[in-house]
Amino acid sequence: MGHRLGRLGDLSDIAVLDLFAGSGAFGIECLSRGARSCLFVERDRRALRVLRANLQKLKLVEVARTASENAWTMRIPACPGGYGLIFVDPPYRDVAEPFRVLSLLERLAPRLAEDGLIVFRHAAETAFDASDAHGVGCVDDRTIGSMRLWLLERSGASAAEDD
Repeated sequence: MGHRLGRLGDLSDIAVLDLFAGSGAFGIECLSRGARSCLFVERDRRALRVLRANLQKLKLVEVARTASENAWTMRIPACPGGYGLIFVDPPYRDVAEPFRVLSLLERLAPRLAEDGLIVFRHAAETAFDASDAHGVGCVDDRTIGSMRLWLLERSGASAAEDD
């Protein structure tokens, strides 16, 4: 990921979208590495309170926004130039339905910056393939214990659909 987004560990001038954000650890780390902004999406009220407290405590409220929405069904907000990095980390049990995952990935594709990446973290035993999603292509697929990571980039039609 480092070569694609600049120097390893430097995320300068990247807009980040953190879906299923929980406490916000991923997006906060991106902000600490120079990301220009992060939109955190979390619907669990308790997690959202923790996330907002973390942003306040770390003085990141100027560069962070939170949305209390269902990431599976929400309309993905536009971002000027697209999101350079989108992190998708749903509860593993929610990934059992391929249609739901593929639909989300297809809705994210047009919101991705031209050279951006989607990092999709899910259970290793997932029974479908990233190649089933339209608008994105898998550039890396890694399994680490019970976790699987897909790194996805925009492909073909989605690059022309920016709105």
